[in-house]
Amino acid sequence: MNLGIIPARLDSKRFPKKIIHPLNGKPIIQHVYDNAKQSEYLDQLIIAIDSEETKSHVDSSCETILTSVNHKSGTDRVAEVSQKFDCDIIVNIQGDEPKIDPDIIDNLILLFNDPLVEMASVASTDLNNNDFSNPNIVKTYLDENNYAVDFQREIPGRDKQYFRHIGIYAYRKEVLMKFTSMEQTENEKILKLEQLRALDNNLAIKILITNFQHRSIDIEEDLKYYEV
Repeated sequence: MNLGIIPARLDSKRFPKKIIHPLNGKPIIQHVYDNAKQSEYLDQLIIAIDSEETKSHVDSSCETILTSVNHKSGTDRVAEVSQKFDCDIIVNIQGDEPKIDPDIIDNLILLFNDPLVEMASVASTDLNNNDFSNPNIVKTYLDENNYAVDFQREIPGRDKQYFRHIGIYAYRKEVLMKFTSMEQTENEKILKLEQLRALDNNLAIKILITNFQHRSIDIEEDLKYYEV
């Protein structure tokens, strides 16, 4: 079973209650759910909420599960929900990406046809010159087999081919449980990138390369890219 989970923390710091903010007639989180629901390979899709207020803003057809409010990250919230299901692959879908492409979700799941793949993520070719010095855009470079070698926020030199990292992840269930039980590493703490915890613990991350024009909604100003 392939399980999609959208972690939906209500009180984000930079844009409070952004997931229920109206965008073109419906809440941001509803856009994410509706697009992800079109995935061919997801067997079930859950919104992992931490407030009943979120539930009151989404369609009654959306499946929601109330989780603890004490999680440090969306990944921990995803892990809590996944324990309730007999699933093989778990896809962690960001709740602030209203135009997420369901084909990306499907292609990410297909990577697990390779039994060696334990954890996977996505990177885009959508990277311009100004992005290299922008710490809010995470960059990654890959080995010859498209496994992540490193993730960085700022790149002083460009001696490698970098991609824009897109924060959608997929895991085998036992790997997700293993990952969330690991202690944070120094690299993770310094750069505030939890994927570095995986690399620091020799957990390989297979990367799906796409030309998806990634733009999550981090601050209220980002709404202008989506409003019609």
